[in-house]
Order: sequence, then structure tokens, then C-alpha cells
Amino acid sequence: MFKILEKKAIMHNEFDIWIDAPRIARNGRAGQFCVLCPTETGERIPLTIADYDREGGRIRMIFQVVGKTTNQLAHLEVGDSIHDILGPLGRPSEIENYGTVLMIGGGVGIAALYPILKALKEAGNKTITILGGRTSNLVIMKDECAKYSDELLITTDDGSEGIKGVVTTAMDMLAQRGEKVDYCWAIGPSIMMKFASMKAKELNIPCWVSLNPIMIDGTGMCGGCRVTVNGEIRFACCDGPEFDGWGVNWNEFMTRLRQYKDEEKISADKFAAEVGA
Repeated sequence: MFKILEKKAIMHNEFDIWIDAPRIARNGRAGQFCVLCPTETGERIPLTIADYDREGGRIRMIFQVVGKTTNQLAHLEVGDSIHDILGPLGRPSEIENYGTVLMIGGGVGIAALYPILKALKEAGNKTITILGGRTSNLVIMKDECAKYSDELLITTDDGSEGIKGVVTTAMDMLAQRGEKVDYCWAIGPSIMMKFASMKAKELNIPCWVSLNPIMIDGTGMCGGCRVTVNGEIRFACCDGPEFDGWGVNWNEFMTRLRQYKDEEKISADKFAAEVGA
């Protein structure tokens, strides 16, 4: 059992929690994730580790309520326990001094981007960060990302903060001013990662993305998380979660994300009715 030590609501359907998990905190690295199950008979879902407190034996996770299991998590309070957490899983990010790195985050994907940004800055890189959202209050972790960024750019669809537009708008702006970028990471909604990867390819910038397909066991045995990258079948849980954004078959990936949409809605609605949400 893994006790929730801290919890706060970022907004009405996004939550930030710290969990007592000493072995994961001790061994986890940037870019890795866990598979967790809130209850003994519940569903297993992957969540990226947003931060580590190695001395305190804690890990941080930020999640959005999108279905039954994330709703179950949202109903747990400080002192409650998550039934099981498996991790750290996946291949860590390849952290080294590349020169100038561009970090692109959107939605709760910013939480997954943050530990990679932090590690890259500590490795000596110049870091330029673009955070995007539909509106200002949906852009999370701005102050924390700013701490490890030489430059922080905010984009909002409605122009409520920063640059009016999407993350590729800011990528174009950087290119137009002659900024030389050696590597980039893009983590967020699949549609954002697709177009950020396309723009990175256009600008000849190698681009890593972190994929979040349907995942069950997290060890490569079930095959549920298969993705096609550069024409080859890969498993996000053990070959990833980070892959070459240029090579991802984005149409296939996004189609598979919607594979159980109807069943997921039925399950989420049933749980919401049970808890009166």
C-alpha cells in the first residue's frame, strides 16, 4: 500500500499528489513512469513520475480526471493509500549536454516534461521551454519550469497569456530569430506532439516524444501498448515511453487511443453515478 502524503487540486479536474514510495523515489529517473491500481480489483493505468524526493522517499504525480480510475484517484485524500504501484518503468530519458534544447509541454504533459527539463538543465544545457494550453489557467507548473529554463514562452489559443497561438507558433518564432536548437522534447496531447514533431522535422531538429498508449502490465508482456515507429512495432512500456517523434505513425497511434472510448465512458459514468459526482 502506498500512502498519499500530500494532495492539492490544480483546477477542478487536475490533481497534484505526493506518494510514499521509497524504492521508486530512490531508483527512478527522468522520463520514467509507474503503473498503478487504486484498489485491489481496479484498473491498472500508467502515470509519469513528475518529481522525486529521494531523501524523503516520495514521488510526485499530476493527473487529470478523464475516466473511472483517475476519478477514483481524485476521491482519495491525504492518509488514504493506493493499493499498488509498479515502477519505475520504461527507459529513462537520454540526458546529456546537447547544447541548446527546446522543451515543449501541453496540458498535464507538462508534468512529464518537468523532470526531463530539470535533468537537462542540471547537465549544462541551455533550455528554452514552450508551455501551451487553450487558455492561461490550463498552463500548469509555469513557475517550476521557469526555474530551470533560460527562456520560458507561454502560448494560449485564446491569447489570455503570452503568445496567441499554439506551440508551433512559438517554434516558428524561435526559428525566425535564428535560434539554433540541437534537440527538442515534446510531451502533451497526442495532436500537439504530432504537429510539434512535424514542425521539428521541418526545422531539422531531432525530437523526442513521450507516448501514452493503452497500457496494462507495463513490462512488455501484454502487447497492449504497441506503437509503430519508423515502420517497426515497438512497445511503449519497455522500448519507450520516449520515441523519435519524426518516426511515429501518429494516425495509427491516435486511432488506437480511441479504441475503447465507448467502454471507457460507460465505466466512467457508472462510477460517477456510484459516488454521486
